[in-house]
Amino acid sequence: MAELWQDRGFGLYVHWPFCAAKCPYCDFNSHVRSAIDQTKWANALAQEILRTGRETGPRVLTSIFFGGGTPSLMEPETVKTVLDAAHEVWVFANDIEITLEANPTSVEAHRFEGYAKHGVNRVSLGVQALDPDDLRALGRLHSVDEAQTAFQTARTFFDRVSFDLIYARQNQSLDDWERELTTALNLAVDHLSLYQLTIEEGTAFWDRAQRGTLRGLPSDDLGADLYDLTQRLCDDAGYVAYEVSNHAKSGAESKHNLLYWRGGDYAGIGPGAHGRLTRDGQRFATECWKQPEAWLKAVTEGTGIKEALLLPPLDIADERLIMGLRLKEGLLIDDVTAIIDRDRLESLTVDGLIWQQDSRIGATPKGRPVLNYLIAQLAKS
Repeated sequence: MAELWQDRGFGLYVHWPFCAAKCPYCDFNSHVRSAIDQTKWANALAQEILRTGRETGPRVLTSIFFGGGTPSLMEPETVKTVLDAAHEVWVFANDIEITLEANPTSVEAHRFEGYAKHGVNRVSLGVQALDPDDLRALGRLHSVDEAQTAFQTARTFFDRVSFDLIYARQNQSLDDWERELTTALNLAVDHLSLYQLTIEEGTAFWDRAQRGTLRGLPSDDLGADLYDLTQRLCDDAGYVAYEVSNHAKSGAESKHNLLYWRGGDYAGIGPGAHGRLTRDGQRFATECWKQPEAWLKAVTEGTGIKEALLLPPLDIADERLIMGLRLKEGLLIDDVTAIIDRDRLESLTVDGLIWQQDSRIGATPKGRPVLNYLIAQLAKS
C-alpha cells in the first residue's frame, strides 16, 4: 500500500513555538518567553532541515508552511535562514507555496515586507473575530482595526492572503454570525478558514467549562444552524468548501493543507512538529520533542526527532480515511479498501451521506457534519 502514498506532493512544516500570550481556547504547542535568541533558533531549525534533507535525499518541495505558535514573531532573517537551508537540500517547485501564519498586530505586520523579500508568498492571518468584545473573550491582543490594517498591509506584499475566523462563540446568534461572515467575505481575497469553537482539554476554556463558568456556548442545534449558514453564505460568495473548515475560490486552495489531506509526505521541523515521510517504500510518522528547550538540546545532540514510527498498512489506510473524508474531492477507494466495510459503504450511500463516483468516495453535504459517525461506520471493527 505504501506506493499509494507517493507523488502527492512533498512539503515542509516549520513550527515556531512562541506566542506573545496564550489564548484560552488554544491547545497548540505554544509558549510565552520573555526573550528569544533568534539566531540560535534559526540555526537550529536550519540544522534540522539539513539533517532531514540528507535522509530524504533530493526531492521536489511543493509547499512550506510556517505554523505555531506565532510565526510572525520570527525576524525576517530567521525565515531567510530556514528557507536557505531548505533550498540547499531540496528542489523548489516552480509554483511552490510558502505560507506564514501571522497575528494581525501592528508590531508584527511591519515584518511582512521582509518575509516577502525572502520568498514567503502567502500569509494566513489569525483574525479569529471581527467583534471587539469577542476578541477580548478569545484572549486576542489585537483590535478589529488592527486586523483590518494588517490585512491591507499584507495585501500590499502578498497576492495570496487568507485569514481565520472562529464561530459558534459564546452568546453568538445566527444574525451576529451572518453580519460578521458577510463582512469577512467582502474583505477576503480568495481563501477563508472558518472553525467552530471547540473546547479542548488542557486549555483555559476547558478549565472554565469544568467549573461551570464558561457560559453562553451554543447548543448542538444552534451549532448545526451556524454551520449550515456558513456553508450557504460561502457558497453564494463563490468560496467553495474544499475542506470541512476551509473555503476558497477556484484555484486558491491551500496546497500545503491539501498535501496533508491527500496523504502526501511532509517533513515536520521544530518543537512538537509531526511529519510523514516515505523511505524505501515504507511510511514513517515522526514526532519532535515538544518542549522548546528540550527540542533545542536534542538538536545539538543530533536530532530533534523524539520518535519515528513505521506505520503499518492498516494504520495508513485509517489515516487516509480520516483525512480524505474531510475533502470535497474525497479520496481514492483503493487507499482504504483494506479497512472499508462494503455493506456499510453501500448503506451510507443509499442514505445520502456518502457519494461514490468512479474510483473515489466522499462525504456528501449531508454527511459532512457527521464525519466522525461516517468514519466509525465505514472502518471495519
